[in-house]
Amino acid sequence: MQYMKRLFFLTLTLGLFTSGLFAQGRTQSEIAAFVRDNYTKKELYITMRDGVRLFTSIYTPKDAGPDKQYPIMLSRTCYSVGPYGEDAYRGGNLGPSETMVREKYIFVFQDVRGRYMSEGTWTNMTPHIPNKTSPDQVDESSDTWDTIEWLTKNIAHNNGRVGQWGISYPGFYTTAGAVEAHPALKASSPQAPIADFFFDDFHHNGAYTLGYFWNTPLFGIQKTEPTTDNWFEFFERPTPDGYDFFMELGSLKNASKYYGSENFFWKELSSHPNYDEFWQKRNILQHLNNVNHAIMVVGGWFDAEDLYGPLQTYKTIEKNNPNAYNTIVMGPFGHGDWARERGHHMHHQLYFGDSIATFYQREIEAKFFYHFLKGNSTERTALPEAYMFNTGKKSWEQFDTWPPKNRKQTKMYFHEGQQLSVNPPAEKSVAEFVSDPHKPVPYTDDIPGSFQITPRNYMSEDQRFASRRPDVLVFQTEILEEDLTLSGEIMANLFVSTTGTDADWVVKLIDVYPGDTPNSPYTPGHIALGGYQQMVRSEIMRSRFRNSFENPEPMVPNKVTPIDFRLQDVNHTFKKGHRIMIQVQSTWFPLFDRNPQKFVPNIFEAADSDFVKATHRVFMSPEAPSHIVVDILEN
Repeated sequence: MQYMKRLFFLTLTLGLFTSGLFAQGRTQSEIAAFVRDNYTKKELYITMRDGVRLFTSIYTPKDAGPDKQYPIMLSRTCYSVGPYGEDAYRGGNLGPSETMVREKYIFVFQDVRGRYMSEGTWTNMTPHIPNKTSPDQVDESSDTWDTIEWLTKNIAHNNGRVGQWGISYPGFYTTAGAVEAHPALKASSPQAPIADFFFDDFHHNGAYTLGYFWNTPLFGIQKTEPTTDNWFEFFERPTPDGYDFFMELGSLKNASKYYGSENFFWKELSSHPNYDEFWQKRNILQHLNNVNHAIMVVGGWFDAEDLYGPLQTYKTIEKNNPNAYNTIVMGPFGHGDWARERGHHMHHQLYFGDSIATFYQREIEAKFFYHFLKGNSTERTALPEAYMFNTGKKSWEQFDTWPPKNRKQTKMYFHEGQQLSVNPPAEKSVAEFVSDPHKPVPYTDDIPGSFQITPRNYMSEDQRFASRRPDVLVFQTEILEEDLTLSGEIMANLFVSTTGTDADWVVKLIDVYPGDTPNSPYTPGHIALGGYQQMVRSEIMRSRFRNSFENPEPMVPNKVTPIDFRLQDVNHTFKKGHRIMIQVQSTWFPLFDRNPQKFVPNIFEAADSDFVKATHRVFMSPEAPSHIVVDILEN
């Protein structure tokens, strides 16, 4: 029972449940009863080409037969295929959704190498090996191939077509399985897929995601034998306040006491601070060539864990495989929230509509897999190229391309007096602030949510707590006289200096609500939407990586230096009466680790004495016009 409680907490927090309570009104127990009445479960090991055996759980429709064949839906995971035992059935989370469970597929779940009941050695983001020459050269692509080969030849009454899906880390396995794919694989849906650990999850532009520190045992402890239980342990948190805990901890050099020599992933993180070969070979994007089956990439606009992954996976496949069936879906979701229906859909404090996950599951996901696995897979579906939720209008929109063709790239410049305008600066001005790593800017006002297994709520949170600090610069437009929609990419182009030799730069795009905005019926009682500063998009950039993520360089004190970085895409309408705001700051704690502001070769090894105050300046002049670049949708 204790194991199941821990596993429930783990999967719920990571957003890995593949279904929850459904909008149709049926409970998980009712769906579980349908699964038990209509599916037969079998557990077995499938042997890979190098002899390693992977534990596999298979649910086959009871009415399958020679005249009623079903496609296979495969999900490979590092988070356990439990419950274990052929009499122990999954509850409501069999398959991506209730719709697909009732339509019936042969659902297959597999523990990847080195995890739970599977044999082999676990590694994070298994590097892909192209042009394999021996059976000993294995990766997630070859394991997926070998699994599909065995399933199609040995599972009775399959129709020869295979689909795969997975959320988060299983999304990475889905992407990897789509590389050099088995010919029976007809449809893949990487959902919130990790693409590159230096830009997803554990880092953003090389800045270490300190908010993930507590979950490091999940990814850094090898098991010694096949097990149905968790073999890793999380340390007891002395406080729910992440800010207090990490300030008390001090430098990352002090963090090793929690993991020591046993946690290989912590050693990898702390000994590879730059984008060296270790991280480069774990980038799955570079291998997304010759994709010849249908792809539907899924993500959430408020996914704090994997936003880079889905956007870059879709764009890379689109670029490298122009003739492939490749689509993207982005909803108003946090990590994995499209896989469970909560009725009135909220992200943290904001309400976006009703039954949004159910719409996605029924009208998008189920139709995609049905078409390619049960229907006429040689034709395109009726689904659009891009199904993108507009987080300002709070409605789904369809596009023939992403980013949209009818967009105008526009620069929005910073000006003296906290102004933001499409007009470039005519005169020289400077905004400055003192950045003190001993009193960093908090990333959230949500204390209970600040020290969970991963950070989440901040992605749409009210930013008034930050804009009122002296170490946060604010620039905003006049009140908008008409709706303005940003659809596409955002770039920050800053001209900055520091009195130190290193600095972080955080840029946040914010929708400022009118002061008389009423609360929705579902707004939490302690929240006021009047004057709400909704974060729409944000990102961090570490100055040392401004020219190269592989070869960091110190800043030259007081020298004006360009810092350019991507904030990822948006589809958001800033409504008439609202304002567009940009906030610029240097610390974002404890979401990301603190920059000492004195250049050191490895921040993981910085001493407490290396952390110093520095004055940061943002320049606004014809020669150094700090600005953001946005895509404005044109009618």
